Amino acid sequence: MSEQERNPVEVPETTQSDPAIEETAANNVEASTSSDAEPETAAVAEQEPASTAAVQEAPVEGAAKGQKQRGQRRRLVGVVVSDKMDKTIVVMVERRKAHPLYKKYYTRRKKFLAHDEQNECRVGDVVQIMETRPLSRRKRWRLVKILERGQQRGGQ
Repeated sequence: MSEQERNPVEVPETTQSDPAIEETAANNVEASTSSDAEPETAAVAEQEPASTAAVQEAPVEGAAKGQKQRGQRRRLVGVVVSDKMDKTIVVMVERRKAHPLYKKYYTRRKKFLAHDEQNECRVGDVVQIMETRPLSRRKRWRLVKILERGQQRGGQ
C-alpha cells in the first residue's frame, strides 16, 4: 500500500486553498500598500486616542488624578435641641411647605443627629450641618459652623 492510501484524510496543502480567502488577503495587501488609505487610517487612529485622553485627563479641581469628583453635599440650617450626647448634637430643621391644593403654608420639622467633634454646641444655637458618610446608625451629618449662639444656661 502506498502512503496516500493509508491516510486518505490528509490532503496536500496546495489543493486546500480557498479562492475567497485569497481574494481578501490580496485586498488587504493592496489596502496596506495603497498610499491613500494609509494616511486616513493613521489620522483617525491618532485623533481618537487624543480626544479620549483629553477627556479622561482633564484636570478636576479638588480631586487627585484618577479619582472622581465628589458631588455637592446638602447643607441645612437648624436649631440645636439636645447636646446631652458626647460629640453628638440633635438639630431640628424647620421648613415651610405649601399645601398642594389649598396653597396654605405649614411647617415641617425633622430632627437630625450631627457630629460635633469639640462639643462646642449648646441648646438653642443656630447651626449649619452638612451631609457626610455614616458615622453611626443614625448619625449622617456633621457640624459645619455655629451661625448664632443661643441663650446661655444659668451658672455657665
